[in-house]
Amino acid sequence: MTDFDHIKGLFHLPEGVIYLDGNSLGPLPQAAPARIASMVRDEWGDMLIRGWNKAGWMEQPGRVGDRIGRLIGAPPGTVVMGDTLSIKVYQALASALDIVPGRNVVLTDNGNFPSDIYMAEGLIRSLGAGHELRIVDPEAVEAAIDDRVAVVMLTEVDYRTGRRHDMANLTKIAHAAGAVCVWDLAHSAGAFPVDVLGAGADFAVGCTYKYLNGGPGAPAFIFVSPDHIDKVQPALSGWLGHEAPFAFDLDYRAGSGIERMRVGTPPVMALTALETSLDIWDQVDLADVRARSIELIDMFIAGVEAGCPSLTLASPRDASIRGSQVSFRCADGYAVMQALIDHGVIGDFRAPDIIRFGFTPLYIDANDVKSAVSILENIMTQRLWDQPRYHERQTVT
Repeated sequence: MTDFDHIKGLFHLPEGVIYLDGNSLGPLPQAAPARIASMVRDEWGDMLIRGWNKAGWMEQPGRVGDRIGRLIGAPPGTVVMGDTLSIKVYQALASALDIVPGRNVVLTDNGNFPSDIYMAEGLIRSLGAGHELRIVDPEAVEAAIDDRVAVVMLTEVDYRTGRRHDMANLTKIAHAAGAVCVWDLAHSAGAFPVDVLGAGADFAVGCTYKYLNGGPGAPAFIFVSPDHIDKVQPALSGWLGHEAPFAFDLDYRAGSGIERMRVGTPPVMALTALETSLDIWDQVDLADVRARSIELIDMFIAGVEAGCPSLTLASPRDASIRGSQVSFRCADGYAVMQALIDHGVIGDFRAPDIIRFGFTPLYIDANDVKSAVSILENIMTQRLWDQPRYHERQTVT
């Protein structure tokens, strides 16, 4: 049984702040500053370039990847870290298309994160091979899978509403139709139990700065199914994905297994910060996280609907088809969220009218939920949001 009271104390949370935005950027693990300082001083400082061998920097992407693998149901040797999520989407989609020659449709939905769609558009344009990006409503994905579809590319949890796809079912349907699947786990990894191997996912990608608390700009991960791992040809044939990087050959030969999905130099300091969070995750049962998250979200929904009738639930009420976030529609949502933040409750806003809240039991409890509901109700009933300063748009919403 996970001791959530103990776990909450392992994060730095500013006094007077209820943090409901861990679905966008997780808070700082208490151990991270000292661990990063030690790495900078003792490894970079004292070892200098010897750190690549002596401190294990070169092996860090695979070592950390295996720790992420435990949280997403991936066996050892199938996950590697590095680069950004957009780069990993590009890698996964390019490799997936290579597996299914003769088909030209990439199927996604309009609940997918726009960056994933942008990367697909760019890849299709650069390939110049007549591929088509087909975008449908989330509810229409299953019916849209036909014998023209090469790749089904989906984010498991809709970033706006928290609506959750059935990964196992859609993957099964895609495979039956002869397609392969790429799953984005940005709002899944660390939010609830994921089983990429059991679901039959061909590829999965995700970021580590949200529920996994790796810090701003923390590196992304990519999973490749054991069925494909020794056959995929990387579209981004980077130096560190080479079979023998320090042979300095002028021709590219893909490395073995998941190593071939490496591209550039590992972000050692960022991976070190992420490792401090994964030390916390070693003490956590994801089934407990999921159960507590559902309790907290249901409590929040009930409180908001009772006290703020002008807000409309935008997320599924059924927890089985919802991630670990909840959203409400509000015509003046941006201003409302700025007022909330100013009163100590941090969530975020997604255009055009979504106010969004993440619920991570690692550092959010029932008292936080009750307080957040009370503050939101006061802001809505007293119209505290309707001040010019709350309407001024900042760059990041």
